[in-house]
Amino acid sequence: MAKSREQETDLTSSEATNRIWELAKEIDVCMFVTWDGEYNRARPLSARVLREENAIYFLVNDDSAKNKQLSRYPKVTLAWSDSSHYKYVTISGPAAVTNDRAKIAALWEKTDAAWWDNAQDPEIRLITVTPDEGELWDSPGLVVATAKMVFAAVTGAKPNVGDNAKVDL
Repeated sequence: MAKSREQETDLTSSEATNRIWELAKEIDVCMFVTWDGEYNRARPLSARVLREENAIYFLVNDDSAKNKQLSRYPKVTLAWSDSSHYKYVTISGPAAVTNDRAKIAALWEKTDAAWWDNAQDPEIRLITVTPDEGELWDSPGLVVATAKMVFAAVTGAKPNVGDNAKVDL
């Protein structure tokens, strides 16, 4: 059974790991959090989640502040939120910026044309995050969670509104 700081879950560690990867891929855009030496900095980025490679990829501009932050402080946290369904995931691990043109081309999607002309744009860089831990908060949804909270308020019990698990990835 996976354990967390806040609550236990019926999920095994393997099930929690699978669900973390699944939600990260499903939600897509995450807050990409770096450290600049004084503050945490967060920005939304579209994630290319490839569990089979144990990696999460991001296409970014060559001259971005996050690239400079990563050169000094390579640990990042990625946070996905599907608040309409009460599903949240964080993944942390080291990140590296490269100019891997073949991987950039392989990851290119039509929506990237909003930022760059094509996959050969020399300004594109690749950030690769190698996950080492993840955490999820996975609720059965608003109606069920609300009903459980109302029941808990009436009975004085603590509500179990879903799974919360922290695992090594």
